[in-house]
Amino acid sequence: MLVLSRGRNDKVVFPTLGISVEILRVAGNKVRLGIEAPQDVPIHRHEISEKIAATGESPTVKFPTSSDTRSRQLSHATRNRLHAASLGLHLLHRKIEVGDLTDAESTIFQIFNELKAIEVELDDSVAKKSPRKAAATAGKEIHHRALVVEDDDNERELLAGCLRMSGFDVDTAADGLQAMVRLTEKSPDVVLLDMRMPRFDGPKTISAIRSNPDYRGLKLFAVSGMGPEDLNVRVGPDGVDRWFIKPVDAKAIMDALREELHIDRVLA
Repeated sequence: MLVLSRGRNDKVVFPTLGISVEILRVAGNKVRLGIEAPQDVPIHRHEISEKIAATGESPTVKFPTSSDTRSRQLSHATRNRLHAASLGLHLLHRKIEVGDLTDAESTIFQIFNELKAIEVELDDSVAKKSPRKAAATAGKEIHHRALVVEDDDNERELLAGCLRMSGFDVDTAADGLQAMVRLTEKSPDVVLLDMRMPRFDGPKTISAIRSNPDYRGLKLFAVSGMGPEDLNVRVGPDGVDRWFIKPVDAKAIMDALREELHIDRVLA
């Protein structure tokens, strides 16, 4: 378990990654962080990241590995961890933005735990998974429904938290079978779907949804560490509407939701 101290000048250090995070101050609706990282690890404020996304630049983050084989073995797990940390940072920013600090510390714990898990994986250690609770909603008016289908507890709840902060009513499912049950209970506007899941994976779920006329018009967003060509999944009316590679930019998902669902107001 990672214990976070908020004492002045206290740091949380990830020596394998070469990253340290210092909690400088928590006051009012602001959390001041100090971050040290190697030169080849870019660190951006959210507005700079948005500019990078808009211009198409894609900075590469390099992590130390002992061999190319090890890098390939860790790529999927590390990508998922980075995805969860990215969602956590977006969720924390949104909470601070609306002045909701009730679960801000919990979200910081989630982000740090994901970074710690990456470090443990790079050290060839075994890390235990523990389910984490989603952050509370911001009390916004609900306009649309979403179903998040993801077998990783932390990724599922963080993505659901981001959607709730943007005014969505969110249900979740741990795999495709649960997702099909959820669809009979409530009719969402969009399904955000992981691809690699036990029992009933993403491609099978897509096929089941697209073959059922009751779900005609339902938007499908793939959120995966793999590309559509790797899984033989079509991007279009007969497959998924949008494809996002982990780690995803949460704002990019919100912008795509706004476009696909014809939502006038900016969600993120």
